[in-house]
Amino acid sequence: MKKLYIVTLLIAGLMGCSPSEEELLKAGIQQMDTQNWGEAIILFDRVLEINPANGTALNAKGAALFQEEKYEDAIPVFTAAIDADSASYKAWFNRGNANLKLENFKNAVSDYNMATLLDPAQTDIYYNRGLALLGMEEYEDAMLDFDAALRVEPNQALVHFNRGKAQLGNNDPGGAMQSLTEAINLDGKNAAAYYLMGVTRMSALGEAEKEEGCADLKMALQLGYTEAKTWIDDFCE
Repeated sequence: MKKLYIVTLLIAGLMGCSPSEEELLKAGIQQMDTQNWGEAIILFDRVLEINPANGTALNAKGAALFQEEKYEDAIPVFTAAIDADSASYKAWFNRGNANLKLENFKNAVSDYNMATLLDPAQTDIYYNRGLALLGMEEYEDAMLDFDAALRVEPNQALVHFNRGKAQLGNNDPGGAMQSLTEAINLDGKNAAAYYLMGVTRMSALGEAEKEEGCADLKMALQLGYTEAKTWIDDFCE
């Protein structure tokens, strides 16, 4: 309650002294820093009343909506930010993230392509685009993006995990097991990685890997991956 009271005082003070566009924007970003998404949106809307074409405020408002999981609402706001400043990669990247959450994979890839074109140094784009390509079952292209992300930082458990999923989709169980092993070595609590490892061992390698596969599935179940129980009951008991 104390934090809410402070926020209320801040906004009341801003309203009383007719703050500038820059002051309102700064205050909104401060609310973003403390994860007060709703208060941030109120402040960004006040910025946009003064200047509807403020690309920074539009992008920040879209980001606040994204944090509130209002992905459909965020997309037109990011589009307006792009219209206001199409040369900045940020709104393209953020709209791609909203499209990814909504499983609009083709649109997400298109947005990530533009973001990469505008700023190739932003390596987070490669991983996210890889996820969108994975959703489209474009496995080889997804692996290229995951590889690009790993060249920047090799010790990313989730990248190795999703690379393994792409390899499975591309009918490369051996390569997938290597990637899943890397994921597990980096994050021993990744239940989904243990599950995929167990299923891959038993599906692709059969009896030769049954014991190890069952051990992986039991670890997945122990970590909370309930889908593993069916495999354990059918093949390991």
